[in-house]
Amino acid sequence: MGAIFGFAYGVLAYALFFLTFLYAVGFVGDLGVPKAIDTGDPVGPFWPALLIDAVLLSLFAVQHSGMARPAFKRWWTRFVPWPLERSTYVLISSLLLILLFYAWQPLPGVVWSVESPAGIAVLSGLFWLGWLVVLASTFMINHFDLFGLRQVHYLLRRRECPSLPFRTTGLYAYVRHPIMLGFIVAFWATSRMSAGHLLFAVATTGYILVGVWLEERDLLARFGRLYAVYRRQVPMLVPKGAGVTEQMLESEAGKAGATPR
Repeated sequence: MGAIFGFAYGVLAYALFFLTFLYAVGFVGDLGVPKAIDTGDPVGPFWPALLIDAVLLSLFAVQHSGMARPAFKRWWTRFVPWPLERSTYVLISSLLLILLFYAWQPLPGVVWSVESPAGIAVLSGLFWLGWLVVLASTFMINHFDLFGLRQVHYLLRRRECPSLPFRTTGLYAYVRHPIMLGFIVAFWATSRMSAGHLLFAVATTGYILVGVWLEERDLLARFGRLYAVYRRQVPMLVPKGAGVTEQMLESEAGKAGATPR
């Protein structure tokens, strides 16, 4: 019964995440959702509205990054079973995003507005490309592990979930963090940049840069020389040059006198 409950919990957490992800697309792009980033009027003056938005963004950033750290996971799994750790992380992240969508205060003022049909079309295309890169990149590593379904599937089968090897599939051969690159493109690609949208884009981009720095420390600790070679040869967010393969990285790591994995 525990395994069945754990699996159901993971599936529900994933379902909530996926609905939240779809709402996020509409929220940022003001597309068919009850409340978007620029929907409605602020409930009060500019500065209190700005403070509310900053607190909402900070809550998500602290949770999303803090709960992803190995030290927190070691402490957290003393109370939450390890197979449910990722699903719980996904669930809490989704709930905080829902809170952000609900309580977000639009900020008046237009920073830029593109009127050219060609410009609007280009920015719209970049917006959708960014979200496509985000979603596609999760499958280039392991989408179901990233969002907790793989772990609860092994729990249902009463088997230990093995760790995943280091991979440089697809876009990961050209850029180390394609998911984050996709988010940045999607958040900035708009033909009408309001003050509220600019706050959202600046804050999330800053968080992404800090989060990537923290994540890379964890990856270096986990994969050692292999990730150090990967970091030297593959750019962080802006693709350039030829891609790399896992075999190339392992060869370079081996030449440096370390065990690749």
